[in-house]
Amino acid sequence: MTPVTLLICALGGEGGGVLTEWLVDTARLAGYACQSSSIPGVAQRTGATTYYIEVFPVPLAQLQGRRPVFSLNPVPGALDAMVSSELLETTRQIGNGMSSPQRTTVITSSSRSLTTEERMQPADGRTDTAELLNVVKTFSREHHVFDMAAVAAQAGTVVSAVMLGAIAGCGLFPFQRADYERAVGGAGGPSAKASLRGFARGFELVGKARGQAEAARPALDAAAMDPPSDGSRVDTAMAAQAQRWSDFPVPVRDMLGLGYARMLEYQGTAYAQLYLQRLRAVLAAERAADPAGAHGFATTREMARWLALWMAFDDIVRVANLKSRASRWQRVRGEVKAGEGDLLRVYDHFKPGAPEIAALLPAALAQRVLRWDRRRVLRGKTPWGLPLKIGAHSVAGMLALRTLASLKWLRVLGSRYANEQAMMARWLAGVIEASRRDWQLGHEIALCGRLIKGYGATNERGKENLLHVLEHLAHGPSATAAATAIAAARQAALADEAGQALDSVLLQHGAPARPVKEQPIRWMRKPRAQGS
Repeated sequence: MTPVTLLICALGGEGGGVLTEWLVDTARLAGYACQSSSIPGVAQRTGATTYYIEVFPVPLAQLQGRRPVFSLNPVPGALDAMVSSELLETTRQIGNGMSSPQRTTVITSSSRSLTTEERMQPADGRTDTAELLNVVKTFSREHHVFDMAAVAAQAGTVVSAVMLGAIAGCGLFPFQRADYERAVGGAGGPSAKASLRGFARGFELVGKARGQAEAARPALDAAAMDPPSDGSRVDTAMAAQAQRWSDFPVPVRDMLGLGYARMLEYQGTAYAQLYLQRLRAVLAAERAADPAGAHGFATTREMARWLALWMAFDDIVRVANLKSRASRWQRVRGEVKAGEGDLLRVYDHFKPGAPEIAALLPAALAQRVLRWDRRRVLRGKTPWGLPLKIGAHSVAGMLALRTLASLKWLRVLGSRYANEQAMMARWLAGVIEASRRDWQLGHEIALCGRLIKGYGATNERGKENLLHVLEHLAHGPSATAAATAIAAARQAALADEAGQALDSVLLQHGAPARPVKEQPIRWMRKPRAQGS
């Protein structure tokens, strides 16, 4: 008989050491021999710490004084189970060969703690979650995936308590649930109660999933022989939603529904209808270029995504709306773990400048404000800004935020709204015209919506890059060459925030580089040396 083996993978600061101690204490309380070892990470939140545990599945009382021999290190492919608090770390350990499809049960969180390389990307540098989950599914005998971080936050505890409950729920070790609970709650106090709540939730999620899988296995086998029709599984709410987008193809409707809801929340019904009107124009052009839908209406789907993000551009009205929502207050209370009797004060710091004020003013007045601020900068002064500190916990502070959030009606009269709509119209016209000419060209221009991101100077630079690419690369004599050039320009713009790579690609394809922006030169008087 061999020991039961478990590898624990936790990021620094998540309580992996405490989890290991709990398991060791549980084994001792239950009367089993065990051994643990660890390889520490680099530092808090920057490195993964792995803990290896072996438990001999026969009680010490039955060994008649004999002692099992344990190993200090995990052997690739010889693990009975692996538990991890972060999805990418799980797949990294699988890549090291730790998990075996014939033997290993993998319990992992679906949550991500983004790596430095992922954060550094100007575009969306996150690793595809679907690919990570596919690795877990392929290289495990049994797998359980859920958001451990969210469960821990709901229980008001740390993720290690949830991981312990998941280990107990999968039935890996020959311990009783009461043994685990005694190890966790032995010290007593509020923290032990919170840990027990997290433990119970993790135990329930994994234990329930295992029970359902075992109970459903005969039914699944029968269903494989006689699968039910799709109509028997259609939810009435989803049917109503699908009816609303009945004139759009199925591959587009999920993204379209999200975008429509975003427009309703952002500005109202008229704005949401404008969103639909624009997408219908794109769909008509794509259907003309690809009547059979061989490409899955990918252009319309991408436009549904990026157009919704651009139309819901951030301004001071939206920021005030987000900061004054009840859900935000609940989230803050949960993050700081404030109790019912605790006092909580939340201060929001704002510093609106001339561009933010001008955005809500008519064009003529907005230009006067911007010229005034530009003259200040040319005189050597810093751009104007109004520092504000608003207590969102107070009646006056919340009233100020809600008043500002109620100015949606003023947004459509402002200069920024007009400018944004004009630039969107140019992009939209470019996608429609290119799609009628060649499907691939229209699709590449639609994907350029990824360039519009962030706020302030980053947002302005993205829009300028998109319009420059659209003006100089989309109208070449060869649609295939134009599509290739636009794809290269988009990738260069996303890879290099400074824009040097984009300028190089533009020149390679016969287009002019972006114009150099004027920057004021400030002359500083050299201070006199002391004593001269």
